[in-house]
This record gives sequence, C-alpha cells and structure tokens, in this order.
Amino acid sequence: MHGDEHALFGAALAFLAAAVVSVPIAKRLGFSPVVGYLLVGIAIGPVGFNVADPGVVSTVAELGVVMLLFLVGLELKPSSLLSMGHFIFGLGTAQLMLTALAFALLAYFGLGFGVAAAVVSGLALSISGTAIALQLLGERGDLASPYGQRTFSILLFQDIAVVPLLALVPLLAPGGEAEVTRDPKATLLAAAIAVAAIAVIVVSGRYLLNPLFRVLARSGAREAMTAAALLVVMGAAGLMEAAGLSAALGAFLAGLLLSESTFRHELEANVDAFRGLLLAVFFMSIGMSLNINVVLGHIPSLLVGTLAVAVVKSVIVYLVFRADNIAPQDSMRAAVALMSAGEFAFVLFPLGLDNGILKSEQADLLIALAALTMILGPLLFAALSRLLPRFARPVAEPPADDFADADGSVLVIGFGRFGQIVSQCLLAQEVTVTIIDKDVEMIQSAGRFGVHIYYGDGTRLDVLRAAGAETVEVICVCVDNKEDANRIVEIVRASIPNARLFVRSFDRVHSMELARLGVDFELRETLESALSFGARTLEALGVPQTAAAARIADVRVRDRARLERQLEEGIFAGAEVFSGHKVEPEPLTQPEKPARPLNPEAQDILSHETEFSG
Repeated sequence: MHGDEHALFGAALAFLAAAVVSVPIAKRLGFSPVVGYLLVGIAIGPVGFNVADPGVVSTVAELGVVMLLFLVGLELKPSSLLSMGHFIFGLGTAQLMLTALAFALLAYFGLGFGVAAAVVSGLALSISGTAIALQLLGERGDLASPYGQRTFSILLFQDIAVVPLLALVPLLAPGGEAEVTRDPKATLLAAAIAVAAIAVIVVSGRYLLNPLFRVLARSGAREAMTAAALLVVMGAAGLMEAAGLSAALGAFLAGLLLSESTFRHELEANVDAFRGLLLAVFFMSIGMSLNINVVLGHIPSLLVGTLAVAVVKSVIVYLVFRADNIAPQDSMRAAVALMSAGEFAFVLFPLGLDNGILKSEQADLLIALAALTMILGPLLFAALSRLLPRFARPVAEPPADDFADADGSVLVIGFGRFGQIVSQCLLAQEVTVTIIDKDVEMIQSAGRFGVHIYYGDGTRLDVLRAAGAETVEVICVCVDNKEDANRIVEIVRASIPNARLFVRSFDRVHSMELARLGVDFELRETLESALSFGARTLEALGVPQTAAAARIADVRVRDRARLERQLEEGIFAGAEVFSGHKVEPEPLTQPEKPARPLNPEAQDILSHETEFSG
C-alpha cells in the first residue's frame, strides 16, 4: 500500500474499532450510544490519536444525516405530513423565532456582539441537532408519540428554514444588502432553480422510481436494488444541494414520495445499515472537530455559555410544548432532546466568518460551544430518562362506573381480541351481556361494536358484585393476563361459590392451574385456532373433510387426556414448581421416523437431547 492508502486504511480501522468499543461502554453506563460516539471522537481527533482530518470526515459523515432523513420520510406519508402542518409551521416557527431572539439579545447585550453577529449566532444556536434528537427519540420508541411527532415537526421546519437562513448571511455582511439589491435577477434565478429541483424530485418519485424498482425486482439482483436505493438518496440530496437547498431536505422529500411505494420496506432495509454506520461516524466527527485549545483557554466562559444555551433553549421548548397541551414530562423530554445545537451550526459559523460578520475568535468559541451542547444534550437526556420515573406521581385509578343499568345474563371481563369475539357470539344470539374492562382506550374505541362497556377492575370484589356477578348465569373471564385471571377466579370462588366460571387460558400450565382452582370451563387461547388451522392444512393435502375432522377430534381428545393425566400425577404440585419449571412439548402420537437434522447445529442439539433423555 502507498502512504495515502495506509492512512485511509488506518482511519477506517480506527473508526470501526471506536464504534465497536464506544457503544457497549455507553450502554453499560446507561447512556445513549450518541454520547459514546461523541466522546470517542474526541479521543481519535486532533487532540488524541489524530487518525484523520475532521473536515474530510464530517463531509463524508453528513451522508448519515441524509440517509436518516430519507428513512424518516419513508415512515411518513404525504397525508400524514399535511396533518402535521400546524406543528411544522406553528410550533416550528414559535421555537425558532423565540429561541433565536433570546440568544441574539444575550449575544448583543451580554457578550458585546454586533447586531449582525448576534443575529447569526442566535439563529445558528436555535437550530437543533436533527440526528441527535431523532436518535434519542428513536432509542426510546417515542417518534410516534404526540411529543415525538411535534419534536420531529420542529426539526423538519428547521431543515426547511436552512435555505432562507443561508441566504440571509450575505445580506447581513457589510455591503451585502447593496450588492444583492443591484442584482435581483440572481435572486430570482436561484429561486427558480430551487423550485425546479423540487419539481424534478416530485415528478421522479411519483412516476419514474416505482417502474425502475419493479424492473430491478424482476431481475432478482439484490445488489442492484441496494445500489438503486443509494442512488435515490444520493441523487435527491445532491440535486437539492446543487440547487442551494438542504441535502437532508432533498432526501426527506424522496423518502416521503416513496412512502406509499410497494418497495418501501425493501428500500428501508437496504439503506438502514449504511445509515447507522455513517451516523456513528458523523457523531465521531463532531467530537473530532472540538478545538481543545479553545476550550482549555476559555473554560469558564464556555461552561457558562453552554449552561446558558441549555437553559434558555430548554425553557423555551418546554413552554412551547406546554402551550400545545403536552404533558410536563414529555415536554421536558422534548426540551432536552432539542437542546443540542445542530449540524447547521458548523456551516453557519464559518460562513459568518467568511463574510466578515464574525471574528475568528468568536467563530472558534461558538463552534466549541455548539459541540459542547451536542455532548451535553444526550447526557442530560439519559439522566432525565432515569430520573423522571422516580419523581412521577402515581396515577390514581378512576372510580368504577355506575352499574345500576347493568342487567346482563353473562358477565364478560376483558374486552381485548378474545373478549370481543366472545361478546359478538353472545350478542348475535341476543344474549344480554355486561362487559367490563379497565383499559380506558379500549372502552373509548368500543363504540364500533354497538355495546356499552363499563369501566371497572375485574380483580376487585366490589366491582364484580356491582357488575352483577352474583346474579348472572355465566362469568366469562377473557383478560389477557394470567395472574389477573387467576385472581378473579380465586375471588369469585371464595365469595360467589355458585357462579359458573368460563376462563380464557394462557397456555397449558395455566390450564392446569385453572383446573385446580375449580373453574367450570377453560380453553387455551391458541388451542382451537391451531386445531382449525391443522384441519384446513390436512384438507389442502387431499385428506377428505370428514377424515380431517375425525383426526382433529382425536387430537383434541388426546390433548385433554394428557392434561387430565398430568393433573392426576401431580407433575406441577405447588406454586414453587410452576415458577421453576415449564412443560416441555411432547408429541401426542409417536412419529414414524426419527428426527433428521438439516444442519450441524441441529445435529448438536439432537445429540445433547438424546444423551439427556437417555
């Protein structure tokens, strides 16, 4: 290898090793992997091992942000985006304007910046880190939550705002306004190019990409599909960047237009692996770009500045979310997730320096400040995720409904998937039914069934009595938690001994528990559906319907006989045995041929099983 090839190979090796080492350590300490990437970036940067030029690395690593926005677009649909318009332009505008104003005032009055420098600083710091925020929310699975959707809307608005903000910087430069005024045609031409680029992406996404993917899918070449997916992302990003727009915004538009494509999942799978690795490199590049000399020379001012940015930005975001009726805990999570400065700060501050708006020392300090907020944000988010559950107030259970008009002959407890089918069978026969459930969302959505569901906890005796458990002919326990089911059975057997109990069983062990508790009827939730499935499979193989039905009936009898035998022999006598052992599945009929392994792993498993049983 030549010297450059050696350097490239060494840098790639260092980044891969850093990614492998940092994630387990960060997870072990309870932090987000983002924190590990940022800290290890400092270690392999100029202040540490100096494995590569941070500027070159960040240019390549920005592709991770591009792919992240493409995947986010794939998860949305144009209709969903339109429904988020209030959040994007309402919350987004409020957050950006209020935060930028607060930072500009602090820079002007507190640091003595000029008006232009204060405006540029305020706008750059008010924009949040898209990659960091989406990564933090994605790790918690909160992107689909109300506060997650609003957080994403603000991030999307900020990406859209990048374009006019980039155009604003030259206007703020000395003499910039006059220069632009003398050439209005250039401004109109730039706007036309931007509109044309968006139109190309929209038309291509709607009419050209699906036929292309269809042809590639028919060829059966998976590597061609992967190349096409990367081509779509890179092409859209490159086109938008050439038009003076945000590359990430172009990737987002491409993903959004393909969100309803039949190839959406294939595209997502092909791009996701590259996205994760490039995002890791991106976060490392931020740590590498931190100028340690500037940090060490201005530690007090940077600490105060980082704290000020964190407090001001978090308070404004918190108030904006609370004004939109988001719960306090979720508003705090959004505030911390959006606290970090964004990738755009590393573009805007050098741009302000080049245009004479910022001085060299100011730009270095602001870049270091932005990097420190990016390190602090994930740390605070991890700490907040640990602390909030400890300080959360226990939610008081609302009182049960008034059962004065409940007069059903059957009491159904639990209105999940199982309980809904049971209730429909009874209602179709015009049997009067009283249904209770403690899931508020389930009760709210039950209007489609044309029945009234009462709110109540079936594990409480007073609720059961109020619901008519002492007068109904049958109590159907259809809850999906076996501990709750057992508790209900024990309460009813102790206080309403004459009640007939029909209970949904979770599995074979649960069926045995229920039999010991003396229920009148129990049924494993998967038994009959599996038997019916088996019958249809036999028929599909050419077995006559009557023969298939007889075979299934025989299996049903064998299964019941085995269950009764296990009960008589006392295999699971005592609750302590239930917790330590489980029922091993055994064939109901002896197989004609011994098991034949299909691979070495199966051979090893069968060998051990034979030794153990022998």
